Amino acid sequence: MAQQTALKITVEKPTTEKLNTLKIFSWPIWTKEVSSFDWYYDEKEICYFLEGEVTVKTPDGEVSFGKGDLVMFPRGLKCVWNIKKPVKKHYQFG
Repeated sequence: MAQQTALKITVEKPTTEKLNTLKIFSWPIWTKEVSSFDWYYDEKEICYFLEGEVTVKTPDGEVSFGKGDLVMFPRGLKCVWNIKKPVKKHYQFG
């Protein structure tokens, strides 16, 4: 029987080379004003923040990130987004 692992958000400061390899700048852009909302990830999301400041609350605690961060949200994660500064990000699901 597989052991269940915690659903973790990963945050990194990517190199330009990594951004180019992932073709981040060809991904769609999502924007959102200062707000707070519940979210559920029914598939993995990778995103790169062009602007903004966010704290996401998960059952395991809080994770903060913003401009210049490459963030991965795992499939199955339930969380609450708290956008402190308006967000503009490239994103990709799957």
